Order: sequence, then structure tokens, then C-alpha cells
Amino acid sequence: MSDNSNPYGGYGGQMTAQAHFGGAPATPATPVALVKDTTTAGFAKDVLEESRNQPVLVDFWAPWCGPCKQLAPVIEKVVAEEKGRVKLVKLNIDDHPSIPGQLGIQSIPAVVAFVNGRPVDGFMGAVPESQIRQFIDKVAGPAGADEAAEIEAVLAEAATLLSGGDLQGAAQLYGAVLQADPDNARAAAGMAECMLAAGQHERARELVTGMPDEHQKTPEIQAVSKKIEQMEEARKLGDPTALEHALALNPDDHEARLKLAKILNVSGKREEAAEHLLLVMKRDRTFDDDGARRQLLEFFEAWGPKDPATIMARRKLSSILFS
Repeated sequence: MSDNSNPYGGYGGQMTAQAHFGGAPATPATPVALVKDTTTAGFAKDVLEESRNQPVLVDFWAPWCGPCKQLAPVIEKVVAEEKGRVKLVKLNIDDHPSIPGQLGIQSIPAVVAFVNGRPVDGFMGAVPESQIRQFIDKVAGPAGADEAAEIEAVLAEAATLLSGGDLQGAAQLYGAVLQADPDNARAAAGMAECMLAAGQHERARELVTGMPDEHQKTPEIQAVSKKIEQMEEARKLGDPTALEHALALNPDDHEARLKLAKILNVSGKREEAAEHLLLVMKRDRTFDDDGARRQLLEFFEAWGPKDPATIMARRKLSSILFS
């Protein structure tokens, strides 16, 4: 695969994806308006409709209000630092008294949070920055929760693309997650799977071994590491056609059958690989000190418990062991 067509070329020389969580990324030419003024006529659009996208805090204020002037720079700073978790809309009650009157606002500054078009909570007075942050966490959820949910959705979509053979699409999504969270073990394992499917075994090994030590023990990284080991071993086992010929001449050549099973496994023919190992077990459990069963268990570890080949082979394995 050339550098121009390589979907892994930009991540440490391995991929080109970009991470854009929380919607389309803002560019310097199109900044996200997190703080704005509104009017009675604009309230429905600026607050009620917009609150269906994320919570909107409405700051009811007036030019003559000293505490309003104290609160304004603090709440604007906090909202800006939250980077879109909430938006702030300011309404001058002197110029637009009808809405605060309908909401029963009797003293200012007053801040009311709207979610899905409805007021859900609020506070009054020039409260400190820490209290504003607590209020935002209360109405918007803990910081990072939205991004975590979006990353989870991206990982699920990437896995679907990978299983469907769309290596380019899967690699781009895994790359996006790794740019947002470089130590994400699931994304690293998925990217390594894309590399393996593209024949880039060395790059896959470098990516996996480059993960932090604490992530080396995660099931995802261990599974792909085992797969890499099996692939590297299978490359040394010889020609599968020659092995099949040897088995045609002598079906009890268990050594050739084990080698062929390993080659079939790394070729993606998991059920065929399992069937060869199960056949060895049926004919000679003592061969290589029950080596066929041990090899099958290694396959299970690499495939994962939910893989159809694992489920099929486990069922047949149980019938052999307990018959």
C-alpha cells in the first residue's frame, strides 16, 4: 500500500484521520457563538429552540444592577471554557420585561437554565465561579460525559466498518479516537486490526507495543497481540497447498494438520482452522501433549468469546471433552 493510499499514514506515520467530537469543528472563520444577547422576539429561537441542542443559560440583567456587572464576566468566562457544553443568552429586563415577568423573575441577576425548551433550574445573585461550574454540571452532566458517549459511538461504528471490510473507513474513525484519546486501548487495537488486514504487520506490532504498560493488559490489546504472534508464526510454517497434499496422503499427519490450522486462522478461515484442530483431538488427544486443544484455546483468546467461530468450536470442543 503506497503512502498516498495508506489510511494509516498520519498517526505516527500510520494514519491520516482527524478527530472532530461534539459536532462539526469550529474554524477561526466560523466561531461558535457561546454567548449572545437576545430580545423578546428572539427568545424562542435563541433559547427555546437552541436548548434542544444543549442547555442554554439565560442571564436576566439590567445596566443599573451592580451584582449583574460582577456576575457577567465570571459566567461568560466559565461558559467559554466549557467549549459548547452550554450556551449563555443575556436578556436586558429593562428593554424586554415581558419574559422575565412571565417567568416570575423578581430580583437580578437571575440565571435560568433551559433544556429541551423548558426551564429546569436556576440561581440568583453574583455567585462564585465554583458554584457556576457546579450548576453547569448539574444541568449538563459531568464534564466529558458527552465526548465519552460520542467516542463510544464512533468505536462501535468503526468496528462495524472493519467487520464489513471497509478498512479505510474504519481506520479513519479509529484514528479520530486516537487523536482525541491517544491511549484508548480499543481504538489502538482496532487500528492494529486494520493494519493487519492491510498486510502491515510490522506497523501493527509497533502500534500495539507502543501503548502504555498499563494498557498492554487490556483484553483488546492482548487479543490483537496474540493475533500478531499467530500471524508471525504462521508465516514460518510453509506452503498451505503442500500441507493439504500431505494430509491427502496421510490424514493422520497431525503435525501438518496443526500447521495448516494456524495458517488458515491467520487467513481469516477461523471455522476451518478450528475443524482441523477438533479432528486432531478426536483422533489422538495425546498428540503433542494435547497440543490441538491448547492451540484451540489460543485461538479463542485471539478471536474473543463472541466470535461465531469461538461459539461453534467451544460447543464441539465440549462434546469431545465430555462425551
